[in-house]
Amino acid sequence: MREQDQLQRVFGSSLPPFPPKYYLAMTTSMADERRAQLEQYLQNVTADPNVLRSDVFIEFLKLAQLVLSCTQKICTEWLPTASTELEMETSNTFNITAEKAFLDIFLPNGRSVNIEILTSDSAERVLEVVSHKLRLSRELVGYFGLFLIRFYKEGSLSVVKKLADFELPYVSLRSSEVQNCKVGLRKWYLDPAFDSVLMGCRSAVELLYMQAVQDIEKEWIKPTQGQRQELEALQKENNQTKFLQLCQEVQHYGYMQLDPCHCDSPEPGCRAVLSVGNDEINCCITLPDNRTQDVVFQMSRVKCWQVTFLRTLLDMDGPQRTLNQNLELRFQYSEDSHWQWFIIYTKQAFLLSSCLKKMVSEKMAKLAAENTEMQIEVPGKSKSKKYHIQQSKQKQYSSFLSRKSKIKRAEGDCVFGTIKEEDL
Repeated sequence: MREQDQLQRVFGSSLPPFPPKYYLAMTTSMADERRAQLEQYLQNVTADPNVLRSDVFIEFLKLAQLVLSCTQKICTEWLPTASTELEMETSNTFNITAEKAFLDIFLPNGRSVNIEILTSDSAERVLEVVSHKLRLSRELVGYFGLFLIRFYKEGSLSVVKKLADFELPYVSLRSSEVQNCKVGLRKWYLDPAFDSVLMGCRSAVELLYMQAVQDIEKEWIKPTQGQRQELEALQKENNQTKFLQLCQEVQHYGYMQLDPCHCDSPEPGCRAVLSVGNDEINCCITLPDNRTQDVVFQMSRVKCWQVTFLRTLLDMDGPQRTLNQNLELRFQYSEDSHWQWFIIYTKQAFLLSSCLKKMVSEKMAKLAAENTEMQIEVPGKSKSKKYHIQQSKQKQYSSFLSRKSKIKRAEGDCVFGTIKEEDL
């Protein structure tokens, strides 16, 4: 494989060995094994932030998406078919060229911005294009992101996933198995205090205002009756700045709202609604007797988390095997000086994982900024010494684990990578 050879030349022996190729037709079990090997390979490779950020690897990921778009496959999931090799080993066989295309980017107020792109343009590039068209200050582009959003007929919506910088929005939209999806622009930070950074840009304020109004309409944020009346008055005046300032006091403002899902606590199968933001995971759990219980998990007490992809075969004998694909996210949480696992069963597990990682990175960046300012003066010396206080705690996470069925895992079976400050 050409891309593997290029990575090998750049990173040498630090790379894991690439899974050997089957040159003959694969049986079902061989295809399953091959897919699992490729999943494990990608997981191991992306554990190294230097590889993950390298131009060679990013180009490989982009090429994989383009190849898979030709076969109507999803680029981020390795389906167990005989063509599993396609995305990994036929880059020279397929003559894939980028084409000009038009893409609608939807804003929180329902309006869309039509932009001209190449089908090979990454989310990072598309974000730059739409931000320029909206006259968003260049230095503020990083506070926003592109999301795959599902729109329902009754007017509700669901944020399916955050598009990674290397993802191709045009391809992701076309290959998505989720119906009625569009690419939407939303702010991408979970600490509401960052609003203050954007207040000097009129376009940024307008985007924040649109999203706040939408979140109130969708009941994703929960103003009191008094706050709602004040917000409605400010909305009539079109006083966007004061509107956003008041939103800072509203419950769950700036949080990411997830679809209803299930969790394993206090009993397995309990229905739950999650809101994530402001350094916490807010979980409204419906108990078996239909009472509700609000549980708040502070990120400072979360040690690690992992996403597991559970596949259950529904049709073994048909010409095309059917997969029931489920995701779970579990995180380890400290309560009463004991570590315990909390499991969430949701199709938005990757979005939730992205939110958790975002909150960790925001917290670490804030602590790093504060710590670099701290100095200790040593008395009795003509020159002062600077002691930079290092952050003692590090978060750990595991982004993805693959399993064919639900298996009880021991704590030692979990694979975690450490988030370092330089990785962010």
